[in-house]
Amino acid sequence: MESNFKSQAEILRKLGITKLNPMQEEAKLAIMASKETILLSPTGTGKTVAFLLPVLNELDADCEEIQTIIIVPSRELAIQIEQVLREMGTGFKVNCVYGGRPASKDRLEIAHRPALLIGTPGRIADHLRREEFSTDAVKTLVLDEYDKSLEIGFEGEMSEIVDLLPNVEKKIMTSATIGFHMPAFLGLENPITIDYLDGNETQLQIKQVISLSKDKLETLVALMSHLGDQHGIIFCNFKDTIQRVSDYLTEHNISHGAFYGGLEQKDRERSLIKFRNGTHKILLATDLAARGIDVPELDFIVHYHLPTRQEEFTHRNGRTARMNSNGTAFILKYEEDKLPHFMEEYPIQKVGKSALPKPSEWCTLFVSGGRKDKISKGDIAGLFFKQGKLDRDGLGVIELKVDCAFVSVKTVSLGHLLPLVNNQRLKKKKVRVYEI
Repeated sequence: MESNFKSQAEILRKLGITKLNPMQEEAKLAIMASKETILLSPTGTGKTVAFLLPVLNELDADCEEIQTIIIVPSRELAIQIEQVLREMGTGFKVNCVYGGRPASKDRLEIAHRPALLIGTPGRIADHLRREEFSTDAVKTLVLDEYDKSLEIGFEGEMSEIVDLLPNVEKKIMTSATIGFHMPAFLGLENPITIDYLDGNETQLQIKQVISLSKDKLETLVALMSHLGDQHGIIFCNFKDTIQRVSDYLTEHNISHGAFYGGLEQKDRERSLIKFRNGTHKILLATDLAARGIDVPELDFIVHYHLPTRQEEFTHRNGRTARMNSNGTAFILKYEEDKLPHFMEEYPIQKVGKSALPKPSEWCTLFVSGGRKDKISKGDIAGLFFKQGKLDRDGLGVIELKVDCAFVSVKTVSLGHLLPLVNNQRLKKKKVRVYEI
């Protein structure tokens, strides 16, 4: 690789970042200087870029084995980090492994060794047990959102991974939680701690919305009408509730997506894509979405169910009012229920009858070609503008994947656009384009 400063400038340009924030600068210097770093910073402050820049700086371009392993608690976070690395355009190969997809697919991909391997604890531990790649060159281990992995029962796998990586010289732990126990199996001797958890200049307001009925659905719709065209997540404790809430919102023509553990991976990814590009302004989610996923700045979150633990309350609230921004957390409370001990008696937000929020003006199209077909975002934009005769302001976000792409366009343009772009050639591939 070129010198760090030149390559960093190029990477930041590709990510659309003008300069690192103070946390990222401090974390980068600490990780480069220390064998053990603990990085504590709120969700949405850029921890991924903060640890990836110094990790990339340590990679040997001539080494043909895996050099860095990044452990994450969820497949969504694994995919998100992989996407960031691809957008960085470093030239280093990266692969992502996680439960819910065939292990044979993993083996096929890592047979051509990536420099960086990202994965969930169970799947990484499984590949290490089977000795499917050499660990000799693995010098860096990153445990991203390490406390969440421990919280959801991966301690055994994480301990095993540490034991099976004897040549690790650098350990990096990140978290959005303060005061979490650092397990002995990590073998930390003298870590540097970078703590930005108390220095986040945000304005989070917390308000109660009182419901006269126990199921709170009518009050939820009234709140959504009150909030209008804002971006937010409604948190439920159970996936069964999400279906009931979803059906009720659908009855009232309130557009939304859903995100929870029981969904197929493809559906979870598409829900996030539609939420990011504005097709859906509202996401129904379990605590799986409280952190570690890539979503836009949120105006609000709603606790449809009261969280059972303070950590869940903190992480949910952390999805809004992120780095240097404002947001509101609404606690939807049945009038006879008592708030948990870790909550205060917050101000009450009254919601009267108002017009339902307007449907989003955006929809999402699937394009059956991606990065492996040498297709770029510019190629897709060109297809939509030239063949599709789409106005410039009719094209929204383009998300380019390895084998496909997702494009947001104004819904009003669909009728004339689709016949003009479907089954057209992009580079050498004839692509299908349809609404999802």
